[in-house]
Amino acid sequence: MEFVQLMEMLVHVDKALDTLIAQYGTLVYAILFAIIFCETGLVVLFFFPGDTLLFIAGAFCATGHMHLGLLIFLLVSAAVIGNTTNYWIGEAIGTRVFTHDYRWLNRDALQRTHNFFERHGGKTIILARFVPVVRTFAPFVAGVSDMTFARFQLYNITGAVLWVVSLCVAGYFFGNIPMVRDNLTTIVLIGVAVAIVPVALGGVWKMSRRILNR
Repeated sequence: MEFVQLMEMLVHVDKALDTLIAQYGTLVYAILFAIIFCETGLVVLFFFPGDTLLFIAGAFCATGHMHLGLLIFLLVSAAVIGNTTNYWIGEAIGTRVFTHDYRWLNRDALQRTHNFFERHGGKTIILARFVPVVRTFAPFVAGVSDMTFARFQLYNITGAVLWVVSLCVAGYFFGNIPMVRDNLTTIVLIGVAVAIVPVALGGVWKMSRRILNR
């Protein structure tokens, strides 16, 4: 298989997973591990599949092509290690990332994630797991922002478990229903919105109380 074809298959692995399973057998676990690690650990590969990959992989577990428990363990590990790597990269580069023009860095995505981080703080690491692109940049921004490693890992591990388990299990039970599979991105974003609304309302309530108590 030529390199270009391989990269195209990796980018669209959620649509070609059956082909990968047929060609590589149990090695597909290593391929999926590498993809999740790269998508969460390297900001230059933010375009790799995440949500859909987990969901479709869960669906293939339901057909007996993969083992759900092993898949979840490996992909949670990949997500945790990927985020940790991304955090270390952000910590090493530091705040100069906002003043230097790095050709390999998507500045729009970086700024959107930074704004998201400013609004939601450490919870961003958990919430961002369910938001494409922001998911890849959130641990990087956490490293740049000097979030303590212990605090970061608490959010990192919690977010990885919630993200991988929820989408793989959802795929296992619902992945073979066409309407659910075709509208996965919308469903995930609605779920994130439901999670963010209480946080936002809490912030508005605290702000209004401060204003009234002046």
